[in-house]
Amino acid sequence: MTSPLPLPALLEQTLRLAREAGDAIMQIYASDFSVTQKDDHSPLTQADLAAHRIIAAGLAQLEPHLPLLSEEGAELPFASRASWPRYWLVDPLDGTKEFVKRNDEFTVNIALIDDGIPILGIVHAPALQVSYFAAKGLGAFRLRNGEREAIRTRRTPARPCLVVSKSHRDAALDAFLAHAPAHDEASRGSSLKFCLIAEGSADFYPRTGPTSEWDTGAGQCVAEVAGATVLTLPHWAPLHYNRKASLLNPGFVVIGDTAYGWREKLQSTA
Repeated sequence: MTSPLPLPALLEQTLRLAREAGDAIMQIYASDFSVTQKDDHSPLTQADLAAHRIIAAGLAQLEPHLPLLSEEGAELPFASRASWPRYWLVDPLDGTKEFVKRNDEFTVNIALIDDGIPILGIVHAPALQVSYFAAKGLGAFRLRNGEREAIRTRRTPARPCLVVSKSHRDAALDAFLAHAPAHDEASRGSSLKFCLIAEGSADFYPRTGPTSEWDTGAGQCVAEVAGATVLTLPHWAPLHYNRKASLLNPGFVVIGDTAYGWREKLQSTA
């Protein structure tokens, strides 16, 4: 199935939609918002729902034939979605815990998945006023202070920078990092961790804690188009989407510079 809209136009329109959802999020962020809990005890705010409604309506207008899988949408069994060749994968507010803490590190994530691979991704951080966006064959970009620039991963320096989760550090991650080469660490919330790799501010992002597919699709696209590689743990295989009933990802790593030999270095100290 091919998209009626050319990919460049689709990228621009999806970026516009993410920024519109971000504006709605910021209106609620500035208010005395309430927080409820989902069945899995994760937080839910009016901002999650407002952003979902804007994105769902906007994508339905852009591409009426494409299905939508959103964190805040209806639950869809694998039998219903297994046959999707292409679909939207959305987290209307990634980093709700960061939103509740008011630390600004939350994002709007929109990805277009084609045959299990993210081919378009938007990561918009409304409180930070920065957007990261990419599409296969078009490049990866950052929009900040009204200026758009291409971004690329960097060659790993002698002392690499590892980026880790701000809200989800666990014993498994500490054990993993114990085998890493001497490094500095940066902590970020939401899918901004992918973006630090993509823009060349960090070199390696290991994730041992649970994530869902909508948490990673957009960030993976941005990182990969910028030159990174995303691989699952423990098998170091490509991370794909909509291939199983569960929407939970395995552990994974994001590598900015494959020539550095992260797998070999980690295994040599294990």
